[in-house]
Amino acid sequence: MKKRYMLIFLGILLIGITIFFIFEQPESPFENAINSTTKQEGAEPEDTTIEQQDPPQEEDPSSPEATGESALQLQEMFNEAVQRTADFFNNRESNITALGDSLTQGVGDHVVKGGYVGILDQTINKNRQLVSFDNYGKRGHRSAQLLKRLDNPEVAQSIEKADMILITIGANDIMQVVKENFTSLKMNDFTPAEKTYEDQLRQIFDKLNDLNHNADIYLVGIYNPFIHYFPDIKELSKIVADWNETSRGVTQQYDNATFIPTADLFADGEEELFAEDHFHPSHRGYQLFARRVLDYLTDQ
Repeated sequence: MKKRYMLIFLGILLIGITIFFIFEQPESPFENAINSTTKQEGAEPEDTTIEQQDPPQEEDPSSPEATGESALQLQEMFNEAVQRTADFFNNRESNITALGDSLTQGVGDHVVKGGYVGILDQTINKNRQLVSFDNYGKRGHRSAQLLKRLDNPEVAQSIEKADMILITIGANDIMQVVKENFTSLKMNDFTPAEKTYEDQLRQIFDKLNDLNHNADIYLVGIYNPFIHYFPDIKELSKIVADWNETSRGVTQQYDNATFIPTADLFADGEEELFAEDHFHPSHRGYQLFARRVLDYLTDQ
């Protein structure tokens, strides 16, 4: 038993060090590639300065260059999704507002700007413009910061005209607990934070409905980014699973809200699904993200 707790402690210690370098160091060069195909709010005063560099070349998200060895498989996946999506959005003017953290911002995707939101944009609007996207993803944002951001006039205006709202949030709430307690981290350290997250998530949904009660809200679930490095520490997966159940429970309280699971997409710890920071999804990871979201947007 002591050996087990020592393994957990060492694992958490390594996670804490990793998180420090992911969240406290200057932003990665991938951040320059974010959201040129989607609308994004201007930089806030507290943002870390990003070094300027040449933007990456645009690529079709299902092209062989973008997908490598999995091109054929992903092409088949997207062909069906594209047709179903075109049929779903045909003859209607639609607006989608994307909110949340770095997964919405698209950190880690060096092929398509905007990550899964950028892939959705290129996929849905491949043949003609069917849907407009506003992307307000912000690296590092937690639920409290997202709740506050809904007061931003530009964000609120986008929500008011949205037909659909996509949200990724919660991962940084978990990481904050780890950062604050990683030298003596215990399972019950996450309990009060999870309760706070649940309360704030409910406030977020209430506020979204106050701004626009006709929009469909999709909350994208959390995945375990450390599965590749700590497959034997089951507590991490359990924490993620618990928070996902909390998220699902909140969405079930609203008639216009849907929970989209993603943990299973990364459960095997497949290395090529993660970016060079070993935390955020790679382009292929975002492709799987986008395909899952498309399934739910078009009612599977």
